[in-house]
Amino acid sequence: MPTNDLSNPPPQERARSEPYLPPATQPVRAVVWVIHLALPMLGLWLLLANHDDLNIEWHDNLSHFWLIIVVAGVNLVLGAMIGQASARRADARLLLVSLVFLSSAGFFLMHGLATPRIILAKGTYGFDLSQPIGLLVASVFAAVSALPLNERTAQAVLRSQIRLRGGLVALLVVWGVASLVPGLTALSSPAPPQGAGLGGFELAGVALYAVATTMMFRLHRRRPAAMLVSLVTAYALLAEAMIAGMSRHNWHLSWWLWHVLLTLAFVFVAYSAHLQFRREGSSAGLFDSVALSATVRKIRAEYEDALEELVGHIRRRAETKVPVATRLAGKFGLTEGQAAVLDRAGAALANERELSERLAALVDTGNQARVGLPERELLTRALDRVRQAYGDVRITLVSEGRVAMGSREYGPGDFPGNRPVLLDRTVVHPLTVKGQLAGALEVPVGRTPQDEALAATLASQLSISLENARLYRELSTLFRQYMSPDVANSLLADPRTAALGGELVELTALFADLKGFTSFSERATPAEIVEMLNRYHTAAVPIILGNGGTIVQFVGDALLALFNAPAPQPGHATAAARAALAMQEAAEEICAGTPGYPRFRIGINTGLALVGNIGSPELRGFNAMGDCVNVAARLEGVAEPGTVVIGQSTLDQITPRPRVRSLGELALKGKEKPVHAYVLSGLS
Repeated sequence: MPTNDLSNPPPQERARSEPYLPPATQPVRAVVWVIHLALPMLGLWLLLANHDDLNIEWHDNLSHFWLIIVVAGVNLVLGAMIGQASARRADARLLLVSLVFLSSAGFFLMHGLATPRIILAKGTYGFDLSQPIGLLVASVFAAVSALPLNERTAQAVLRSQIRLRGGLVALLVVWGVASLVPGLTALSSPAPPQGAGLGGFELAGVALYAVATTMMFRLHRRRPAAMLVSLVTAYALLAEAMIAGMSRHNWHLSWWLWHVLLTLAFVFVAYSAHLQFRREGSSAGLFDSVALSATVRKIRAEYEDALEELVGHIRRRAETKVPVATRLAGKFGLTEGQAAVLDRAGAALANERELSERLAALVDTGNQARVGLPERELLTRALDRVRQAYGDVRITLVSEGRVAMGSREYGPGDFPGNRPVLLDRTVVHPLTVKGQLAGALEVPVGRTPQDEALAATLASQLSISLENARLYRELSTLFRQYMSPDVANSLLADPRTAALGGELVELTALFADLKGFTSFSERATPAEIVEMLNRYHTAAVPIILGNGGTIVQFVGDALLALFNAPAPQPGHATAAARAALAMQEAAEEICAGTPGYPRFRIGINTGLALVGNIGSPELRGFNAMGDCVNVAARLEGVAEPGTVVIGQSTLDQITPRPRVRSLGELALKGKEKPVHAYVLSGLS
């Protein structure tokens, strides 16, 4: 049996929850990367294990000096570039990474200057210790740079950048003087033959580099970037360089190994920066991927603003004819080639945005085309929305067979085959209803390649909306002339409500007929009979509808109205009583003006009845059946002309208490038990 086990989600959920592995961190490439980093350590082990056979000595002071100077220079340039990025982005992580490279470059330079027979005659403590000290200082900056610094800490680091840079420069100056001035300190004195070390403190630097490598790798998994891979590799190589430097076999291959590792670490980052520069054509964003998350979000926001500005310039270019390069090249420092590329990209982006906005306007126009809206209100709503995306759109309806669009007029003959009329930068489409001209739509074109097609789609949609509005108006008028508004509204909203069947509902039934109608019909002409009936019904129908009733049938001089069906109606018994009394008042006015007219008698009863569509699949009608309705008809039969008779169940629900006169218990036809009835004379 399947369960929602969150600890063991299905494969699709695991695929969505697991982090994306970019190509550089996919399993196979990760293994290759680890093997490449492991090879130097394997080589170091082979050299140290076979000291006499493989770890041979190669003593070349001049080559060593120039190697160090060149690599230190590359490192110094990298540190300066990252420092500039830090200042431009106000990012603490970039500042700390720049200090990693600057401290390594500075102490690497001190190591090169202390090369024997360059400034000093022999190897010194300063020559042996410069690079381990530099790597140890750099490891501290590297570890801190890899931490997810919060905003408060990052601001504290940025406020301290002058002290950090100044302290590093002061440390390098002091170290240079102490190690390069003969006899000044112990750093300028000769070192032991096997070289000097930090006494195991190198391991602390190795641990810090390991932390920095791990944290940067985790950052790369969340935010894949080539520069982050470069830093991960560089930190790992610097850690290996510290391990190789602990061998203390000066001028042997194992000693040269850590020089090679340092060179690779710095050159690898420089090469990645070079590739990214060639790909992007600018150095502005080379190190953005290394920045803190807050800075990356800020950069993305700036890029979005730049794109918005670019799109705005593209749009204004269509009006001013000024190239984007002229507007943006100076502000963003773009070359002519870059501006041309952005011009094309921005034009494509602007076209896509225009298309998206216009399609959205089409969707909104369709959503606003509600059934039942008058056509002018429908078109006004559509016009307000469409103008936001299409510009100066105009809609005009036909009048006396013509459509006036400003100074121009159009007739059916101007749109042969319903084809549009093309003007200068505008197109006029006919709006049709049942194939006949109903109006015209004028839309600006020429801004995007899709303008004419979208204008045709808009015209088609507005024609459909207009035709639907008119069809609904016709149907609504017809329905409301032959049935109660509640029933008509229900059918128009959901035709399924016309299905045969019904449900049991508590309602109040009102029966009314004209007492004396038969004798009146015997002495009156058919025209007089119809006139009399229409006068009474014209007075009664608005009263019933105004009180929430539903008229379900006319039978000669009689009518049946229901309250609380089909639409729910609180206080339906009171509403029926109010309608009955108002009907009698209206009938009295009619009788007063035309002596000899029959008079209304009304019966009202409340109870359960089966309400629904009754008939056959071919012909049906909305009606109610049940004892409640039968009793209302019987009460109407015992009522005197001009009076309203109600049953006990209706009296119990009328609020406030009405004015009534009891008729006692009545034995009604079809009822085994008597019914207590009352003559209703008014409501309190």
